[in-house]
Amino acid sequence: MQLSPVTRRAALARLMAGATFAAASGPMLSGQVWAATASTVKLTDGTLTTEFDAAMRSRLLYRDREIAPWAAADALFPLEGAAFDRFVRLDQSEAAVPGGRRHVLRATAGGTLEQEIAITFIDRFPGLAIYDVRYRNTGDKPLPLSAWRLAMHDLHNHPDGAWSFAGASYPDRRDWVQKVGPGFEQRNFMGMNGSDYGGGTPVAVAWRRDVGLAVGHLETVPRLVALPVSAQPGGTRIGMTGDAREVLSPGASLALPSAFVMAHEGDHFRPLDAYRQLMADRGLKAPAIPESSYGPIWCAWGYERKFTPEQIYGALPKAKEIGFEWAVIDDGWQVADGDWRVDRTRFPRGDADMKAFADRIKADGMRPRLWLAPLAADPGTPLLRDHSDMLLLDRDGAAQNVTWWNAFTLCPAYQPTIDYFRGVVRTIIGEWGFEGLKLDGQHLNGVAPCHNPAHNHARPEESYEKLQDFWKAIYDEVMAINPQAVVEICPCGDSFAFHNIPAMNNTPASDPTSSWQVRSKGKTFKALMGPSAPYSGDHVELTETGNDFASTYGIGAIPSTKFTWPEDTPTPSEPLPPGGFKLTAEKEKLWRKWIDLYRENMLAKGTYLGGLYDIGFDKPEAHAIAKNGELHYAFYAEKWDGPISLRGLESGRYSLTDGFTGQPLGSATAKQNTIPAKFERFLLVRATPAKEAKA
Repeated sequence: MQLSPVTRRAALARLMAGATFAAASGPMLSGQVWAATASTVKLTDGTLTTEFDAAMRSRLLYRDREIAPWAAADALFPLEGAAFDRFVRLDQSEAAVPGGRRHVLRATAGGTLEQEIAITFIDRFPGLAIYDVRYRNTGDKPLPLSAWRLAMHDLHNHPDGAWSFAGASYPDRRDWVQKVGPGFEQRNFMGMNGSDYGGGTPVAVAWRRDVGLAVGHLETVPRLVALPVSAQPGGTRIGMTGDAREVLSPGASLALPSAFVMAHEGDHFRPLDAYRQLMADRGLKAPAIPESSYGPIWCAWGYERKFTPEQIYGALPKAKEIGFEWAVIDDGWQVADGDWRVDRTRFPRGDADMKAFADRIKADGMRPRLWLAPLAADPGTPLLRDHSDMLLLDRDGAAQNVTWWNAFTLCPAYQPTIDYFRGVVRTIIGEWGFEGLKLDGQHLNGVAPCHNPAHNHARPEESYEKLQDFWKAIYDEVMAINPQAVVEICPCGDSFAFHNIPAMNNTPASDPTSSWQVRSKGKTFKALMGPSAPYSGDHVELTETGNDFASTYGIGAIPSTKFTWPEDTPTPSEPLPPGGFKLTAEKEKLWRKWIDLYRENMLAKGTYLGGLYDIGFDKPEAHAIAKNGELHYAFYAEKWDGPISLRGLESGRYSLTDGFTGQPLGSATAKQNTIPAKFERFLLVRATPAKEAKA
């Protein structure tokens, strides 16, 4: 059943409106509390407690302290009529399961609809509960549905406010981590929020200084759900919603996506880290990371699309001399997006010249990586002319636009599309000899449901759900040719789609709009991909100062640049920033300093300790990395003059040095871990266990 746009908008309003948190006797007023009854059921692992009353309304407690008040957190919405948000609990059962304990509550709404909520606590994740919710039509008539709501709670207000993480993608490329202010509201729909911006990580987190609440789904394929976060009079509302565009026949059931709720301390790092581990248990995890993924990156994008081989050949010796390992050839080598033949105005011999190009980069002591934008095809290109059947079409037969390149999206769940791009990859890696791919474009992260009749999809949503399979096919094709190759996915400002992680072994900050995005995205990736994730800060020229390597280095990211040398960009598509991209003598000195530091310490391969500091509330902003028995701290602020805390120190005394200048900063212990500091922009502190004096 398809809902009209008007009906769907009305359903969304019902999902999020305060009136939906209501008893049958009337609307719930802001701040109203339902008293627990004698029949209240208490489910707990000792850290998170979920209480259900006889009507299946619930509240949340963290270490026996209420963090979210009574609410109709779980509900089903019929196409017409009142929401099913008040039930009568029928029974409860519990049983031990491998690694935890499972509780099942069953309830009914007037004998018409049965609700079953199964909550499983996992021993190794205190404070986390897995929710499996099912509804069954126990009436004698079909029940047309419109939507559902799961685990929607209001995290109590705190005088210091709240912060949030959202895994959804938007065309404005907003911050993933944001402060929750008055009027804040973000739907966080995991489908398309623009023609070419969509997908992401299906987790939302809201946290206060003392406690936080996370909600997400645990399905091994993407789902078209929303994870809304909004500021309410009494707190920060967070939960999960979705469409239920079907008619539930008598006796039929609707199972909602498997989900989790986690109460935690600190910022979004701990729940995302737990999510990563839970998904790994389900078979979805990052691949083995080759050593080459950690090499510093020089990209030729400083010359833009109109680069010449001679410009790149001229810059290679300088990039190598400074310490960069990768040479990335960006957009412009091809005839057009969708015409992946070599542009013969730059490479007259075609394939032979591209192979010679890759060979020249290797001869200069660097590794060649080539830009590619799969699933995008420009109008008029041979790919669209000869294979228009590959197009992803909406229900009206219209193509999905890729705005940046004025291209159209191809369907990733159509086998001829997959086979075509596997062939392109075989040419690049197998024949030309490139050692890596930069897969680029905001359209890589998510696609709309496909209604192209030529594809014979079982459901239109297959295109969205099988995007991860497309990327895995590309990744496997590359690895079969060169197991040490790098496959980088750069979804240009999107909130990265977690389900694509098994198909990559490198990722950048993806066009950050600020140094804050470099750091906050880095912290996020160290949770989602692992504490040693091969994440790069993207071109340092994208930071506010154009030279903020500190934001990359301090979070354990890989340095990246797009400098030009010996001349600046000759024909820029837009005005160059002050100073341009040319590597001046002054810049070169600074670039060398940071690359030497990176190569000396290789913090990207260290263990990022994301639980030590709260990126929202701790001032100054702080990060810590453990490597070879040492702790490397990074602090950030426009200006700071005051104490800083060195968390995570173990027993014994540590000698402290400035990680950038090498100047001594005294010493510290686990009990005496606060030192005075005065800095602008950043301070790096290296803590080394002091050697005991011999008797």
